[in-house]
Amino acid sequence: MDTPEEWRARMVAEQLDARGITDARVLDAFRSVPRHLFCPAAELSVAHGDHPVDIGHGQTVSQPYMIAWMLQEARLGSGNRALEIGTGSGYQTALLSRLAHRIFSVECIPELLASARGRLEELGVANVEFLAGDGSVGWPGRAPFDVIIYSAAAPEVPDVVKRQLAIGGRLLAPVGSRMRQNLVRIERAGEKEFPEQNLGGCIFVPLRGAFGWSD
Repeated sequence: MDTPEEWRARMVAEQLDARGITDARVLDAFRSVPRHLFCPAAELSVAHGDHPVDIGHGQTVSQPYMIAWMLQEARLGSGNRALEIGTGSGYQTALLSRLAHRIFSVECIPELLASARGRLEELGVANVEFLAGDGSVGWPGRAPFDVIIYSAAAPEVPDVVKRQLAIGGRLLAPVGSRMRQNLVRIERAGEKEFPEQNLGGCIFVPLRGAFGWSD
């Protein structure tokens, strides 16, 4: 029977490396984080499959390639401060913890936040700070951030979140309708300069909150 380590190695080789994920730090993070622990109800084959995995409350652990694509495009540095909008299962949080210096993660569903925090503590992750609340407004009290990553789809990225980027910072978010989005990268080039690039189509669960959807 294949071990979780073997499943992870196959996932990285077939779903990430083969599709053009070239950032060695991102690939190493995927090899090291035990994805199956963040998909507790799923068989190993499902947990490491080329698709999102349901974690309840209308949320998912995103497809491995989609997470890797976003992390690669974010160009994370080991000294960066990163904001994660949507903790979810904590899987992406664990990956971020290996790629940046300090992670600030916001989640609006208390049950998910509690379980994610527990998993990360069990894994010895110590560079993450959590907030229970509306992630659609970011985390102004901890800004500025070098990187901001949305884990759910937003109709737009509001100015209140863009302004939480440090100069030179990058923001990755699925933006569009509830059913279909484009992954966009926004960079803060100056005090009021936020050039935006469309990286391609994607589908994420809807973001909840003041700048997301209410249901």
